[in-house]
Amino acid sequence: MEQTFLMIKPDGVQRGLIGEIVSRFERKGLQLKAAKFMVISRELAENHYAEHKGKDFYERLLSFISSGPVFAMVWSGDNAIALTRALIGKTNAVDAAPGTIRSDFAVHTNFNLIHGSDSPENAKREISLFFAPHELVEYEHSIQRWI
Repeated sequence: MEQTFLMIKPDGVQRGLIGEIVSRFERKGLQLKAAKFMVISRELAENHYAEHKGKDFYERLLSFISSGPVFAMVWSGDNAIALTRALIGKTNAVDAAPGTIRSDFAVHTNFNLIHGSDSPENAKREISLFFAPHELVEYEHSIQRWI
């Protein structure tokens, strides 16, 4: 099963959308492996968003992501990365397909509620930034019996 990293950003937490967002992944049949409610340090934010260093929005991004609590998660499932990105929707809420998290709830590209890994390599890197291996919980998910 593929694993992916998802993070409900400060705007999603502040708007009380954790339960709504988590339920969409649960209803899709994905398996929650780890979750952590936390405030991201500047150092962790810099490591997480290292690919954006030098871009004009980098400092605003670091300030925003560390401005309040986030809900970091690891999800597992067949094609977990593609499935979660489809449920999340495009970065710009205006371009996100109806029914996606960002289309339904995001109000601005800078406040788009959630981050999701975009590749297996980034998922592995992001998971390791936020979670130690012993924090991921292994258990059988009923859907796994049939895949």
